[in-house]
Order: sequence, then C-alpha cells, then structure tokens
Amino acid sequence: MKKNYYIVIISAVFLITVFVSGMFFYESQQSEKQGQIAKDNAEVLVRDYSQTLGSDEAKVQIVEFFDPACETCKDFYTYVKDMMEANPGKIRLVMRYAPFHEGADHNVKILEAARKQGKYWETLEAMYYGQSTWASHNNPQPDLVWQFLSGVGLNMEQLKKDMNDPEITKLIQQDLADAKVLNVTKTPEFFVNGKPLPSFGYKQLKGLVDSEIQANY
Repeated sequence: MKKNYYIVIISAVFLITVFVSGMFFYESQQSEKQGQIAKDNAEVLVRDYSQTLGSDEAKVQIVEFFDPACETCKDFYTYVKDMMEANPGKIRLVMRYAPFHEGADHNVKILEAARKQGKYWETLEAMYYGQSTWASHNNPQPDLVWQFLSGVGLNMEQLKKDMNDPEITKLIQQDLADAKVLNVTKTPEFFVNGKPLPSFGYKQLKGLVDSEIQANY
C-alpha cells in the first residue's frame, strides 16, 4: 500500500515538473517570437503623437500599451513612476493605447482631450483613482468617470468638445493597429528599448529596466 502511495506521489511530482517546464518553454518561445516581431517592426513602437514622460535624452525607453480600464495597468503605473524616480533622467515612458475593455475608448478620448489642456497625467491619475467605479468589468459605466475629474482643473465644456475630434479617433485606431502588428493582445504590455518582457510581472519589468540602465550608463 505504502509503495503504491509513493508511486502516486512521484508520478504527480513528475507531471507537475513537466507541466511547469512546458510553461517556461512556451513563455520563452513566445517572448522570443514577440522580440523578433518588435525588432522587425521597430518603427511602429513609438509614434510622433505618443504621450511621453521623462527626458527625451533618456537612454532607457519604456513603451507601454495600456488600457485606462485595466486594473493591472493602474498598479504598474505606480511601479513605473517609482522606477523613474529612482533613476532620474535615465528613463523615458511612452504611452500607447490598447483600449480592449468595453467602453475604454471613451476614456482614452477624454485623456487626449485633457492633453490639449496640459492635464494628461492629472487626468489619468484621477481615472485610475475612480477606476473601480466606472470600469467594473461586469457592468462598465465609462460615463461615471466624470465625477472623478472635477478636481483636475479642466475646462469641461472644452474637454467635451475636443474629445469628439476625429483626429483622436484616428490616433486610437493607429495605436490599435500598431498593437496588432506587435502582437499585443493584453494590457499592460511593455517594451524596454524595444525588448518585450521575458514573461509578465513586476520583477521581470524591473529586471529588464535595470539591465538596460546598467548597459547604457
């Protein structure tokens, strides 16, 4: 009886090891594939209109495809800002849109309209603050975001006019097209100096950023 028990345990451990190894191999293959895609299509990583944060002279560039309705994007926004504060002048953040969640393009339009008033980052932070209210995945209500924007100092009348600018719609469509070319299927998706993460996670992002800082400074 005990012998059979040990056989079952060993078999289970073996199967788990094979599964984990397979997952690591798959992630590695996917990362290599996306890395080659990014290398072959480097010209679509950043557009002239892309919103940026940090010095244009920075030698480490983080390109983030994000969705303002994405909870993980909200978390990583803080992580990336912390990295930038810890490495002043060395990191430049480029924001690209991938509004995959229902209704999220509405909030991207607000962001771009706020940008015309010089309030992009303040508006993004207000959106993230109220995200759990307006971006419920079971019942998204993007219009509820307005209640969180009152303290940003925006000209609301002008904002509502500007967000309907056809050029903003074209910008969103271009970012989505670029995301498709780069095989971006979820958010957030990061590229550091053109390199995708080996697998998704904070440690992986920080490790890649740190290695690029060390290599360039």
